[in-house]
Amino acid sequence: MRTILAFTLASLLALPAWADEAKPTPTTKELLARSAPQEWRTPDPANLLDMKLPGGHVLIELAPDFTPLHAANIRTLVHEHYFDGLAIVRVQDNFVTQWDDPAADDEDKAHIKPLGSAKKTLPPEYTRAIDPKLEWTPLPDGDVYAKEVGFSEGFPVARDPASGREWITHCYGTVGVARDVGPTTGNGSALYAIIGQAPRGLDRNLAVAGRVIDGMELLSGLPRGPAPMGFYADKAQRVPIESVRLAADLPAAERPKIEVLRTDSATFAKLIEAKRNRRDAFYTNPAGAIDLCSIAIPSRVKK
Repeated sequence: MRTILAFTLASLLALPAWADEAKPTPTTKELLARSAPQEWRTPDPANLLDMKLPGGHVLIELAPDFTPLHAANIRTLVHEHYFDGLAIVRVQDNFVTQWDDPAADDEDKAHIKPLGSAKKTLPPEYTRAIDPKLEWTPLPDGDVYAKEVGFSEGFPVARDPASGREWITHCYGTVGVARDVGPTTGNGSALYAIIGQAPRGLDRNLAVAGRVIDGMELLSGLPRGPAPMGFYADKAQRVPIESVRLAADLPAAERPKIEVLRTDSATFAKLIEAKRNRRDAFYTNPAGAIDLCSIAIPSRVKK
């Protein structure tokens, strides 16, 4: 299957620029409408977080193949209801939304929530060894920050063949592990989501826990905190977290009904090419290229 899909992508990218100039490029909506059911996947409920905020639900898919220690620690924190009652404490314009224990930023730290059986420190998981067994859909247009970029298991990923390492990149919706200066200080108890232009300079400097697959508007549409870091000076602005649950811990009937387009599918390959060479009445000069973080990975309510 992977060989067929790779050939499909290569074939699409090999088409001459003038191949369909007279024919409008299909929209994302049109491409997804034509997709086959097997091109969509249901996230593993053991790696799907459901964060309930006053405005609705944010769904986050963990990335255990890239940051296994952090994924395990976050699962422990969720199992023990650590995040329940915490809050979104920081919204920095064009950068991140961060949730944490509000007491961590108070002068009186006597009320900091204990981590329970979760680990207080973890080794840094900024990169991992390239695994040829993992799905890989390359993007042909190059990258400023890495030798190779593409998609793997539903995540935007960069690679360095010389060192044999790969890592999830900081694109819109990426969920990372906040830390202090020390590389072992990020344990997953404080997380952030990218809500602005991709800050790729963070790549390989922080562990990436996963990616928001639904509900980004609940994180990106919040009032911004004051400069320079966006932490809310007014405690009343903090958004309370009602609960965070693993989908696997919910009754089957209550689990989120969500599915994600496979990044090794023929439809995703067509979506990439449509964004690289868009032609219609408005776009008369196609770019002929696209950067990694400009490609959104579609999700939808499962039928």
